[in-house]
Amino acid sequence: MNPDQLRGNLDLILLSVLERDALYGFRIIQEVKARSDGYFDFKEGSLYPALHRLTVEGLLTTEEREVGRNGKPRKYYLLSARGREALERKRAEWQAFKGALDRLA
Repeated sequence: MNPDQLRGNLDLILLSVLERDALYGFRIIQEVKARSDGYFDFKEGSLYPALHRLTVEGLLTTEEREVGRNGKPRKYYLLSARGREALERKRAEWQAFKGALDRLA
């Protein structure tokens, strides 16, 4: 995978995986990897800054949830209303871009 392609599409990837359910960081990494058949394998160093940026931009919200027997809280990320709008817009942009590339082939 070309890292430049990831940077250009990271928001779309993250918003897409959070569309179904709220997830915490490590679970996001696992879900992206599973749903992309291993093509995307994020490292925490690239994931958490992106999640923070999307939260600051108002595309994600967070909530603390207790998990496991010890009740240790985890930060879960959820799509906001603005995030859902951004996801639809980014998907449309991606489809237009992919269509243009397909026509060149």
